[in-house]
Parts: sequence; structure tokens; C-alpha cells
Amino acid sequence: MTKKIVVITGSPRKNGNSDLMAEAFVKAAEEKGHSVQCFAAGKLKIGGCHACNTCFKTGKPCSFDDDFNPIAEAMLEADAVVFAMPTYWFSIPSNIKGVFDRMYSFMVGGKMEQLAGKKTALMICCMSEDISVMDDVKSPFEKAFGMLKWDCIGEVLIPGVGNPGDVQKTDGLKQSAALAELI
Repeated sequence: MTKKIVVITGSPRKNGNSDLMAEAFVKAAEEKGHSVQCFAAGKLKIGGCHACNTCFKTGKPCSFDDDFNPIAEAMLEADAVVFAMPTYWFSIPSNIKGVFDRMYSFMVGGKMEQLAGKKTALMICCMSEDISVMDDVKSPFEKAFGMLKWDCIGEVLIPGVGNPGDVQKTDGLKQSAALAELI
């Protein structure tokens, strides 16, 4: 059965390691016949949440119209939402954090039931060899997935990849592609 998948990446670096992980997933998902829509949040203009609580009241997910709104609309229609990102200074990259924070609009706008039951996955990499560096990146996502009633099908955590292409020296691309089997 064909699934609609949204992939949101967080690196502004062209051909960065997390982008390569996302590409491996997308290729495998498309080979399985799934429809995949990608959003490169690291290259888009996405501000933080203003906590104005006017979500969906103007006909758009967010009253502050930037590149978040098309992402939110795609997320509502998707069967699965996958996030791929590097770790920046022990945390989530700012543009993908903007997407994450503005997912609050789904709660305020009464869209939680529409989101429930989606599949999700995380692909995270970092420069450090210490895999625990990614703990504070994945923890907020794991908590949000629980609140959204999303089924997390897997996490790919790849340490020690600081330079573009380093992930190709690991099994990170293979692990990322394998997630497509679980959608």
C-alpha cells in the first residue's frame, strides 16, 4: 500500500551527512512505491512560535506566514513524518526547531486527532564520537511523538561524522534506508 511520507531535514549544509541519510531513506521509500515530499527546513525561512494562539483561525496553520505553513499542511495529509538532522551544539538545529515548536499549532488548532496514528522516525548525526551527545536532540521529539500518538518506527543515530560525506564511511545510509521497510 502506497504511503504519503513527509521528510523534514534540518541541515543548511549542502550534501551534509543528515541530508545524505535522508536521501538514502527517500530513495528506499520511493523504490517501495511510496510518495515522498521533502522539506529542507535548514534552507527555508521558518521563524519560531509567537504563542499568539491564532493557529488555523486565518485558514492557515500559522498566522505568521512563512515556510512552515506548507510543511504543516503536508504533515496533516501524510501517513508518516520523518525528521533528519545534525546535532548543533548539543541541540536541535534552529530551523528544524522552528518547525518543531510550531507543531504547537496542531494542538491549538484542534488537529491532534487528525495527526494521531502517523508513523515517524528520526535520523540524527553528530561530529562527536559520543553517541550521548544526541540525547537532548532526540528526547523532545520522543516526548512529542508520544503526545501526538505517533508510532516511532526507529531512530538512526550516527556519531563521529563532522565532515560532509563522513556518514558514507559508516552504516548510517544503510540504517536510514532500512527505515523505509518499516513505514
